[in-house]
Amino acid sequence: MGSRSAGRRGVAWTVRTRIIAVITVASAIGMLSVGGVVYVVERARIIAQVDGRLDAGYESARFLVRDGATGDAPWTSSVDALESVVTRMSPDDNTGALGVIDGAAALVPGVPLDVDLQSAPGFVPHVAARGAERSVMGTYAEDGVTWRYLAAPIEIEGSPDPARVMFVLAYDLEAELAEIDGPAQVYLLAAAIAIALIAGAAGLAAARLLRPLRRMRETAERVSARSLAERLPVEGHDDVSELASTMNDMLDDALESQRRLLSDVGHELKTPITIVSGNLEVMDIDDRDDVQSTRALAIDELARMGRLVQDLADEASLHGPAPIAVRPTDVSELVAQVARKAQGIEGATVTAGSAPRAIVELDSARITQALLQLAQNAVSHGGGELGIGARRVGDTIELSVRDHGPGVPDEAKERIFERFQRGDTEGRGADGSGLGLSIVQVIARAHGGSASARDAEGGGAEFVISLPSPHLSAVELTTVEPEAHPPRPPRARTVRIDDREVVVPPRPDLPSGPPVRTPGDRTEI
Repeated sequence: MGSRSAGRRGVAWTVRTRIIAVITVASAIGMLSVGGVVYVVERARIIAQVDGRLDAGYESARFLVRDGATGDAPWTSSVDALESVVTRMSPDDNTGALGVIDGAAALVPGVPLDVDLQSAPGFVPHVAARGAERSVMGTYAEDGVTWRYLAAPIEIEGSPDPARVMFVLAYDLEAELAEIDGPAQVYLLAAAIAIALIAGAAGLAAARLLRPLRRMRETAERVSARSLAERLPVEGHDDVSELASTMNDMLDDALESQRRLLSDVGHELKTPITIVSGNLEVMDIDDRDDVQSTRALAIDELARMGRLVQDLADEASLHGPAPIAVRPTDVSELVAQVARKAQGIEGATVTAGSAPRAIVELDSARITQALLQLAQNAVSHGGGELGIGARRVGDTIELSVRDHGPGVPDEAKERIFERFQRGDTEGRGADGSGLGLSIVQVIARAHGGSASARDAEGGGAEFVISLPSPHLSAVELTTVEPEAHPPRPPRARTVRIDDREVVVPPRPDLPSGPPVRTPGDRTEI
């Protein structure tokens, strides 16, 4: 088992690796998200700042033109005004200015600027086309440059110069945004270092937190038939210590249940073995009658041991991965078929009671096994007269077997469903393997229900299997009735549940033919 466990662990990430990965990825996403948001906000702020500077440059140019046009020596032409604006341009970082006359570059500032607006061949025609009639602001992203520009026409009223005159001011956006690239790179480097530190801290914390779990796993692997007394270490008062304590309790319960089972089985087998061995030892082999009686006794005790082994096998099969196989089953038909089968129990006088006409999801073979076990128990312990029926209680179906014996004492009503417990008081015998009612309880629990015993009205005991059926619905059966000659194999039936047709498959495990009904039968919905 150890090698299989190691193999399973080898093909998957360990819990420690997953914890480190989750914390590291979450930290990286958080830091990158914060950095990205800050970068986007700062980028938008720089672009807005550039637009503000362009607006300020436009207002300055407008003031110069207006002041020159109304001063003591007013402008004689628009070209004179453009020349004054361009030459008086105060340089700024990552800035370029230009005077455009008739769609061509004509004037440049007298001082060198960071941006040469004539270096992009398509820039001047672009702004000349857009700013010929009115001032415009835009972005030029061609010829390998990205410029944010302002183009404003200059017109002097009464000017003899008919040429189209335009003032252009532009900022290099890439150069402006490059100012935050340096801090962004520093942030990425710092974030990478922080993520590495977080991953290391997560690894240390995960190792510390998972150390108790690793010790628990190692201890659990050591627990074997030679180390049953070893238990998981309980350290501290956190969730891990509570888990270890809970697993220790489960281990104690499992081992105690195993010991009790082995002890009970050994005790149950010891009696017939002792009886057979004792009688064989004192048997007179020369006495034919003694040999015959000893043979009969040995066969009877061996048969009892065989029934015990079979019951143990039946109970073990109910603890497998798929103990039941449910399918739609007609409750009234199931009760009738079980009653017919119970007639075959020696000494049984069976009455089929009322049953609701409803379709329930259950394993009919297992429920039949449980009801027949209850019927056999009723015949053995409560007399031969018994009744088998069913009733609907809310969203629960109760299947019952009622006898007319002495009943079951209150203190024994729960105990008799435990393994190797027998009703040995008030006339209820001690025969059997002691596993029959335990198997009934296991079958009921496999269906999500339970088995119980109660006092029957008028005397006797009633054994009930309660099965929860949240989708239980009354149905109107549409059945193909058999013809009046020898019975034919069972057929599938179509039933209607809440305006939906459901096909109930035939039940080959049950005898065919019409249900057994008594004069007092009725249908409950």
